[in-house]
Amino acid sequence: MSNGISSSEHPLYQRKGAYIPRIAAVHDMCGYGKCSLGVAIPVLSAAGCDVCPVPTSLFSAHTKFPVFYMHDTTPILSDYLDAWQQEGIELDGIYSGFLGSAEQVAIIQRLYREHPQALRIVDPVMGDGGSKYPTYTDELCEAMAGLVDGADVLTPNLTEASILTGIPYEGQDVDVAFVQRNIDRLLEMGAKTVVVKGVVHAGEQIIRNYLAAADVDDGRATEVSSELLPYMLHGTGDLFASGLTAAIFCGRTLPEAVAFAGELVRDAMRVTREQPDYEVRGVSFEPVLGKVTDLLR
Repeated sequence: MSNGISSSEHPLYQRKGAYIPRIAAVHDMCGYGKCSLGVAIPVLSAAGCDVCPVPTSLFSAHTKFPVFYMHDTTPILSDYLDAWQQEGIELDGIYSGFLGSAEQVAIIQRLYREHPQALRIVDPVMGDGGSKYPTYTDELCEAMAGLVDGADVLTPNLTEASILTGIPYEGQDVDVAFVQRNIDRLLEMGAKTVVVKGVVHAGEQIIRNYLAAADVDDGRATEVSSELLPYMLHGTGDLFASGLTAAIFCGRTLPEAVAFAGELVRDAMRVTREQPDYEVRGVSFEPVLGKVTDLLR
């Protein structure tokens, strides 16, 4: 169960003996191209967590492919959660990512009501590089703001932070003051801790992530950086958020979890570069899952 601590200086979750924490993973399922539930299930399982998927949509392949099929699962989710409720399922965490419709925000909020002690980790997957993902409508982006209030951990990239706050996107090469403006706004909107991902300065091989907690140093941002590799891959955001969640549920502090997630993504990207069609197939995390399992030691 969550211990109610929101400070970045203390673990957000205290693991108890041999108990296996149960986490609802509210994401889409992608048939080809590794992302979303295809990442969250194995990564969290490797961290000794019981992953309970809530599929928000089904994709034939991820949206970087020019042709993909999407099936919106919104119509089944109320009955899906009704069955969980009748079974008396208990949750220690609710980890949400890509949503298929604006109505699915209410589905997540239902989980919050029914499991008030569960840790809330929100990866507001909406876009990157200053653009929304092709399946995301203005209505859905507006609804996503409803998940900021009460989020124990919120993990937007700079594009998603802009969509949520209304602060215009200025690219990835931004100063700390700009990041702090976004963090301040997100904390004002009700997030308990915020991790803004993906600040990159021209000419540097470093990717900077900034984290802040509402109850520490008046929400002032702390930088946690990792190595920037010279290529982009689909699914790295999902791997980062899943690695972060795994570390949190293994008792790591938020700075430790952010550092771990950055290293996990870097190592997986190196493996991916050796695979055929690596630019589109998704991040190849499988050979580095042992690093996740090591969190349990």
